[in-house]
Amino acid sequence: MVPVMSLLTPVLLSAVIVFVASSLVHMVLGYHKNDFKALPSEDEAMAALQRFNIPPGDYMVPRPASMEALKSPEYKAKREKGPVMIATVMRGGAVHMGAPLLKWFVFSIVVSLFTAYVTGGAHPPGTGYMTIFRTAGTAAFMGYSFAYWPMQIWYQRSMGTTVRNTLDGLLYGLLTAGTFGWLWPHH
Repeated sequence: MVPVMSLLTPVLLSAVIVFVASSLVHMVLGYHKNDFKALPSEDEAMAALQRFNIPPGDYMVPRPASMEALKSPEYKAKREKGPVMIATVMRGGAVHMGAPLLKWFVFSIVVSLFTAYVTGGAHPPGTGYMTIFRTAGTAAFMGYSFAYWPMQIWYQRSMGTTVRNTLDGLLYGLLTAGTFGWLWPHH
């Protein structure tokens, strides 16, 4: 067993490597550029919604008030008529990337901490590179990828976006695995 505190170097370095890799994935490779579609008649739709002054949050339309309401003819009619959607409303104004990038880096540290916990609990110092790679890679891949699938299953998020995010998670898991394998304590 290797304590998490003994693995802080691979935890932090893997988080930095994942942060840089994710920046390259999103800014250079460009395969996420179509993850979100433009709303038809965007200007008109935005103008129509602005009068409601919708606060930031997650919304479902139509949204039944209870399980009983889910079975009501009124709800069924709304659902048939449409549109049916789940939407996240964000604050307006300029795009500021500082806070989201910081949160992403902290998330990467958290994934690496859990990876250290799992891998450190499973293997002693001196364990071979490929064994550490396999355990750390699996844990990190799960941390970076698995949460996308319930969003696709329950909320009909795009399968393409889900698969692309999962592939990103595989890349981040492999980078984390390589870092842990490289920096694993020898004794």
